[in-house]
Amino acid sequence: MTTDTSRSYRDAGVDTAAGDLAVELMKSAVSATHGPNVVGGVGGFAGMFDVSFLKSFERPLLATSTDGVGTKVAIAQAIDKHDTIGLDLVGMVVDDIVVVGAAPLFMTDYIACGRVVPTRIADIVAGIARGCAETGTALVGGETAEHPGLLGPDDYDVAGAAVGAVEADAMLGAHRVVDGDVIIGIASSGLHSNGFSLVRHILRGRDVGYTDQSDELGGLIGEQLLEPTRLYTAPLLALLQAGVDVHALSHVTGGGIAANLARVLPVGSWAELERSTWSPQPVFRVLAEWGGLDLTETEGTWNLGVGMIAVVDQAAAAATIEGLEAGGIHAWQLGVVSTALVTGDRLAGKGWEQGAKGVDGGAVRLVGQYA
Repeated sequence: MTTDTSRSYRDAGVDTAAGDLAVELMKSAVSATHGPNVVGGVGGFAGMFDVSFLKSFERPLLATSTDGVGTKVAIAQAIDKHDTIGLDLVGMVVDDIVVVGAAPLFMTDYIACGRVVPTRIADIVAGIARGCAETGTALVGGETAEHPGLLGPDDYDVAGAAVGAVEADAMLGAHRVVDGDVIIGIASSGLHSNGFSLVRHILRGRDVGYTDQSDELGGLIGEQLLEPTRLYTAPLLALLQAGVDVHALSHVTGGGIAANLARVLPVGSWAELERSTWSPQPVFRVLAEWGGLDLTETEGTWNLGVGMIAVVDQAAAAATIEGLEAGGIHAWQLGVVSTALVTGDRLAGKGWEQGAKGVDGGAVRLVGQYA
């Protein structure tokens, strides 16, 4: 008596044939991210990347980052639109690598789902591949795991990891920041991939669905909320390669503007960021209004229109802004770093964030009113 093991596995809820079809559908998108340094093709047990070029570095440092997209995937699932969530994943992972001045080399992804729907998986991976192509990152491998009984048939989650490299003496960070450095805000495309638990809570409270239309948001609510994360790696690397004197970068993700900037400022420094220098996009204002919140109450949750921050030498501020604007990304001066000793209780006042996520950094707060 013989046993059809693939059938018994399928009866248990895992369809290996569907997984194989998903790989075939994504192959061309993944292969398009491969340059001459990628060794082997799609489907190996491990992705391989030739790093012989690192021999030319004086002291090469590898940078690595891993992340997911969070509960934004629930909105993609609700409206059955999966071709942009991969861009969000690349933004959350690869744009953390450029923060230290590193150029990304390669990335891998992981998709866990309740049921493999080949076209859905291919859409997700096509978005990841598109983001990798835009950031100069090779997508060298990944895994799709089917978890029936743990996840619902149409549920999934995505995660990824990437590796980059930087010359040690070119590494960016708090050690480069000095008194008088200019803080440049770089515009976000919207919510990016943080704070969606609050977004979903607000919509539930108003009994609003993702497939509802909203004139205030400019269309189908779910589609507006799925606006993909802006990718900053290429324009920022272009600035660095052009010799612009950037000292530190901060990716504004969970925790908001002040907390993330504080992580890349030296201990003892401080900065006040002027809210009047920018106007948060309508999506933030509408959601805050729907939730009965003032925008300032969401500053620790949403990026409010500032997706990345550059801390640059005073003499480099104009070139930084001009370079980003030339690439189609709005940028402006948010404030100035100070290392001057503060007398009295100024830093004990309301709104200061001092370091975050285990980093004992500088102190930052937002002041004034939004434009």
